[in-house]
Amino acid sequence: MGPGWRAPSAALVGGSVALFGALRRAALALPRPAAVRSRPSRAWRWRNLLVSFAHSVLAGLWALLSLWHSPELLSDIQDGYSVSGHLLVCFSSGYFIHDSLDIIFNHQSRSSWEYLVHHAMAISAFVSLIITGRFLVAAMLLLLVEVSNIFLTIRMLLKMSNVPSPALYEANKYVNLVMYFAFRLAPQAYLTWYFLRFVEVQGQGAFLTANLLLLDAMILMYFSRLLRSDFFPSLRKGSAGRDVDGEKFLID
Repeated sequence: MGPGWRAPSAALVGGSVALFGALRRAALALPRPAAVRSRPSRAWRWRNLLVSFAHSVLAGLWALLSLWHSPELLSDIQDGYSVSGHLLVCFSSGYFIHDSLDIIFNHQSRSSWEYLVHHAMAISAFVSLIITGRFLVAAMLLLLVEVSNIFLTIRMLLKMSNVPSPALYEANKYVNLVMYFAFRLAPQAYLTWYFLRFVEVQGQGAFLTANLLLLDAMILMYFSRLLRSDFFPSLRKGSAGRDVDGEKFLID
């Protein structure tokens, strides 16, 4: 990817930031469940999750359809390139920047610090991909996680809204588990194996490998929390079982 792509890519990322800012403002006008209205401290979390849900739907289906229509990209994870993949990475970079700013400016850094770490990793990795044009296919595979995030976000929205239908939560609980394996754990495991086996541990390769290994640890930690919360609630300890107002991460 030549230097001529850098200015347009920066504009695309900036446009994505503006788009998610507009979505955040639109979310303010949407009706909120009584459980959210009665606890104002949850208002930010609810709105933030709605914007996250929009990104998950758009980015997850985008990544899935891009790889479905161009499966040959999977044969060249390091140097494969597609315009769709490039646009997707710019789009998601804008979301991660917007979400980081939303967390910081709304004084949620303490309760959502893990997201800030994750977003910093994602932004730095994606910027390196945009600049070099390499490993874009790896980013597309990683963004399949957004398919899983659709159901994970639904889970959190259902918990916050205190939906009186346990059957709906139960159904989503099992779908969420399947999607977690199919679109989060499986692509992550494959990319970790690929990077450790085929990618040179120097320069950009070393940087991305380190990011990937740290992301592995985070994903396994979140998976452990999910299992304890939804399938083995008796194993929850102390504050790990409490719903903390404003807490964005999967702790309850």
